[in-house]
Amino acid sequence: MANGTGILSAGTVGMATPEVARRTWPRWLALGIGMVAVAVVAVAWDAAGARLLLGALGVFLAVRGATLLRVARSGAVDGAPAAGAQRLGVATVALGAAGLVVALASAALSATVLLIGVPVLLLATSAGLLARGGSARRGGQALVVWSLLVTGLLVATGLAQGWDRAADLATVVAALAVAVLGIPLLIGAVNLRTVANAPAPVRGGCGGCACGAGGCGA
Repeated sequence: MANGTGILSAGTVGMATPEVARRTWPRWLALGIGMVAVAVVAVAWDAAGARLLLGALGVFLAVRGATLLRVARSGAVDGAPAAGAQRLGVATVALGAAGLVVALASAALSATVLLIGVPVLLLATSAGLLARGGSARRGGQALVVWSLLVTGLLVATGLAQGWDRAADLATVVAALAVAVLGIPLLIGAVNLRTVANAPAPVRGGCGGCACGAGGCGA
């Protein structure tokens, strides 16, 4: 999540250098703990759980968008990719700011946003995974089924018990999703800490023992 779903793969962690791992694992650990904590508090706090989730998401998106803008303007990427990153950064900052404003303004409106946003986000994520190949596509197929079940459950709850009850259920689903996304970050942080603490590899080469006898060739 910190840099997209690809950062959580075992291959990405395995390719990290000790220097990168030392810088990265504390951030992943803090983000993972924060996500799980927000999810737990949101479920337990009936009066403002939706506001907490939406506000936390808004802050995350705003920070993420600002990071994209900084990278795009620093010249780290050139040409069309830089323009695309800048547009994405602006849109992400705007979306995060809107979520934060709604969270601060109204608990009822926050719950309504989650009620609508949770199914939309699940289905959009499913479509994105289905567009890929391999294990991502299989994950997308499973997520499609889960998304349809969640959407059907929310609609059925709204029709049978009222939309306020459906909004409460959407808050629980959103909190569960946040906690599930936080767990891989915690696992990745542990793996990166192992990489960071690994001893430096021993470099091969002449140790000086053969130089007095005419060099390594002798």
